[in-house]
Amino acid sequence: MPESPYAAYRPAAAYFDLVRQALGALVDGDHFFDVITDQTIYEVRYEVPGWPRVITGRADLMAAFRGYVGAIALRAADRLIVHKTDDGTVVVLEYEVHGTILASGTQYDNRFCSVVRIENRKVAHWRDYMGSLAAWNALTAQARG
Repeated sequence: MPESPYAAYRPAAAYFDLVRQALGALVDGDHFFDVITDQTIYEVRYEVPGWPRVITGRADLMAAFRGYVGAIALRAADRLIVHKTDDGTVVVLEYEVHGTILASGTQYDNRFCSVVRIENRKVAHWRDYMGSLAAWNALTAQARG
């Protein structure tokens, strides 16, 4: 059996699976990246060194996540709460992720809120909010250690 085209992203599988579950039948595609298009805008409302504030399109988002899985390995994503609005065209996701910062071995736990707009059964726009202090503390732990 051929390997999944997303095998390189396994360290973030918990996140991808949680999101795909949350969006359910509102979108078409089996994997997180299958519900993203070349026009999707993925916007983050926080500053993380090396992560752009706005990413446009599937290829650029996949490239950004290559960096993510090179730095963080998630073991779980949970505490999902889904709020559907506007007849399902806007979905608000609240969730947590848990993992390890690979460079330092520091445990990483963070909370997120994502506002997702769906058009034509794909993600058109993703706006992400997170606990920036949790990320900062985990990512800088080696410098403080």
